[in-house]
Amino acid sequence: MSARGHGAPVGVLGTPPTREDGPAIVTVGGGTGSFVLLSGLRRYVRNLTAIVAMSDDGGSTGILRDELGALPPGDVRQCLVALSRSPRLRDLFTYRFDKGRLRGHSFGNLFLTALAAVTGSFEDAVCEASTILSIEGNVIPVTTHDVRLVATLQDGTIITGERHLASTRLAPGRFMLSLEPQAQMNPRAAAAIQDADMVVVCPGNLYASVIPHFLVQGVADAVRTSPARKVLVVPLMNKVEHTAGFMAHDYVEEIERYAGGPVFDYVVYNTTRPPVDVLERYQEEGEPVGCDERKMAGGHYVSVGGDLLSRSLAEVTEGDLLRRTLIRHDPDRIARRIMQLYWR
Repeated sequence: MSARGHGAPVGVLGTPPTREDGPAIVTVGGGTGSFVLLSGLRRYVRNLTAIVAMSDDGGSTGILRDELGALPPGDVRQCLVALSRSPRLRDLFTYRFDKGRLRGHSFGNLFLTALAAVTGSFEDAVCEASTILSIEGNVIPVTTHDVRLVATLQDGTIITGERHLASTRLAPGRFMLSLEPQAQMNPRAAAAIQDADMVVVCPGNLYASVIPHFLVQGVADAVRTSPARKVLVVPLMNKVEHTAGFMAHDYVEEIERYAGGPVFDYVVYNTTRPPVDVLERYQEEGEPVGCDERKMAGGHYVSVGGDLLSRSLAEVTEGDLLRRTLIRHDPDRIARRIMQLYWR
């Protein structure tokens, strides 16, 4: 763990953190996983920075990218909402239109896209939105380049775009992910990782939400060389098309394959199985991630299991263009486990 002090904030986004705010924790991820983790951690620490992938092109975000040439606002919006101190504005930014030509769009996505056009910069838009939402912490795009996720299959087939990749069955080891075009890491993200006490890779879709960060040039090196403790939170559920049959250690191995070597000090995974009736509702999407403790033992990281499951299902938003995970981590359980690792 870094023993260094923390001075001025990284960049200009969000509330300037100070050493009195507690440990500096950086989350790496996107979508629901980052939202849940940030929602829990903000109860225990103020010095939070969310680094967000920029390769999403599904749902409302995909339409805005295709029609307006916008950078993807969806995952950034979720992180901003998670860190906002204004309940009314959180509700406003998550409001999703359920009819008419705006059906499926969230207000927050439209707002960020319009703000980027007005300010001339997506990063400036995130800065302005951070102030408007009164967030406590920072939200930083991992890159400001306009990129798309690309999968090259073993037979030479090329699949471009996260939304197309989502419906493609992927065989581990028989494809390679990349970004098009190649992208450089946002200097603010690099500085935040180097200045962190802990870097937490959030649970999420492995190939669509997690690994894309490590495809950005500079990210893997920044994470590996940071003096921070590095933690992976393993997803609760596998995805049928991508990670069917994966165990917790498989997630570690895939991320570290793209990162170019060992990364993590701790790997946190859930040990509680969701109720049978809930699994039946979810069976078309995937099955719970299991753990082979023999393969988790004796390696370069410490595996930490526990009951991290939320006892309530996520609500389905009317008009949402994406099919989202119903089974989620409990924000407080996962945050407390991460804080325990910090204080070890």
